[in-house]
Formats: sequence, structure tokens, C-alpha cells
Amino acid sequence: MTLLLLLLGGIVIGIVLVLCFLLISSPSPRKPTENEGYYNVLQTEDRQKTPSIFDPPSVSLSLIVPAFDESKRLPIMLNDTVDFLETRKKTNGSFTYEVIIVDDGSRDNTIQAATDYARNRPTVDIRILALEKNRGKGGAVTQGMLCARGEQCLMVDADGATEFSDLANLEEKLESTVNEEGYGIAVGSRSHLVSTEAVVKRSFIRNFLMRAFHTLVYTLGIRGIEDTQCGFKLFTRKAAQLVFPNMHVERWIFDIECLMIAQSQKIPLVEVQVKWHEIDGSKVNLITDSAQMARDLFLIRLNFMLGFWKIHCRIAGCAPSDQYVWSSVV
Repeated sequence: MTLLLLLLGGIVIGIVLVLCFLLISSPSPRKPTENEGYYNVLQTEDRQKTPSIFDPPSVSLSLIVPAFDESKRLPIMLNDTVDFLETRKKTNGSFTYEVIIVDDGSRDNTIQAATDYARNRPTVDIRILALEKNRGKGGAVTQGMLCARGEQCLMVDADGATEFSDLANLEEKLESTVNEEGYGIAVGSRSHLVSTEAVVKRSFIRNFLMRAFHTLVYTLGIRGIEDTQCGFKLFTRKAAQLVFPNMHVERWIFDIECLMIAQSQKIPLVEVQVKWHEIDGSKVNLITDSAQMARDLFLIRLNFMLGFWKIHCRIAGCAPSDQYVWSSVV
């Protein structure tokens, strides 16, 4: 009897410790400040209230560019991106787009660099959402997505590491993947580059951490997607409406939560190989950020499995109860 009581007491203590760990450690996105409810239209210097991802779309494509201390790399990336999209506009008169630069509390003159670029391209719809405090890449992408106006929404890194013309490949694959309800996500992938010289010549510790992370992701998170971390993902508007209002994680691991939500809700995913080259200036700290990503992945899995995080829906007709129930990721 005493042994049974000790066993039960140990189980109760264990449960309490797990709950306390989740309560204290789980990521929780902060609410936008009043100023973050507005963005600047850079060509006109107008300050406008941000629209909502739940509004009807008014452009063909929204580009969400998270930027933290990117004053040097951002203009180069914008130039290649805008040139590609302006060429498309000339051949397709119905195509329209917007560029939403989310300045993630930069310490340099990223905002000024974006403003200078926009003034040199007065016909391009460039908007900047300036976060008053750094949230992390995931938080910046989420805030940008929540005010996107596009029929499709693309997240793209400010470093220009992915060749932007590969957007056409993502669009083609997405078109054949979208389900009847209009849900679909095309995930840019660098998995085909793992055995190339650029990756093989990386340091032992970097390749070790990369493989360890992929193993952990496969075990606790996503199956069926080889490269979850490529910053080049294309969403239908309906997919963005479902995924981003339900995000919790704001740091590097946010891609995993994004795809876990999508898989749990049966949103069709397609992985598309893209051309990619490493750009100097990465802000990832191999040791500390890898540990943080592993911890956050564990927390994401626990919170969804135990029902502390639920997936809500604000799209008319998407669920009778206006709330989805989390299902296991296969």
C-alpha cells in the first residue's frame, strides 16, 4: 500500500512539474502595440492602418520579408525580386503585388535603406511594418502575414539566398496541390543540396547539428518534408488565414509549428526544390539557437498533444464549432 501511494505521489508530482514547465517555458506571442497596427507606404510616406488577412484579397501576391539589421543585404534582395515581378507585370496585365517589409526592431538603418529603395521605384507597392521591439523571425513573418492582401502570400528571407525566379516553380506545384476548398502550401526546399560541395565543406559541428535537428524534427514534428527551415514558402490565402492566427512560436523554430498546424488540419503540402546559395551575415548562433530550437520543438509538441494549444478558425464555414481539434502528426 505504501509503495502504491509513493508511486501515485511520484506520478502526481511529475505531472505538476510538467505543467509548471509548460506554463513557465512555453512561447507566448506578445500582442502588437498600437503603433504596430499601422504601416508606412514608403513612396508616399503615408501611415495607414494595416488590413487583415481575413479581408477579401486585393492583390495577386503578397511578399512578406522579415528584416532584422538588413540594411546591406535587403536592397540587393529587393532589386532582384522587384525586377522579376515587374517583368511579370509587363507580360500579365492582371498581375499585382505588394512587398511588406517587417522591420523586426532593427538596430541599424534598415528602415532607411528600404525607404531609399522605394523612392527609387515609385511604381512598386512597398510597405513597411516597423515592430517596436524585436520579436524574432517567426514573429515578424506572422505579423506580416496577418496584414497581407494577396491571393497568395510568400514568405521570403531578406538575404536573397534563394533565387527568386523559383517562385514560378512554387506557383506551378501549388496550383496542382491546392484542394477544392482553396488550401495549399508550397515549401521551398534545399534538401537536394545536402551532398553538394557547399554543404560538405561546412564545419563538422554545423553538419552534426543539422543532422541532429533533422532527426529531432522527424521524431517530434514533421514527416514528409525534408527541409522545413527554408525561408521560401508560398501559401494560398486560405492556408495563411488558418495557420498564422494560430502561431505561438516567434523564433527560428516557427517554420515547424507552421507546418505542424498545416499537417494537422490536412492542408496539402508540396516540397519544391529551389536554387540556393549561402550568403554571409547569418544571424543564427549554432550552439545557443540549436538548443533553443530543440527546446521549442519539444514545447510545441507537448502543448498540442496535451491540448493547451488549440487551433481556432475564423473562416466562415471551415468548422461547425469554429474550432479545430488537434490531431497527431503522421
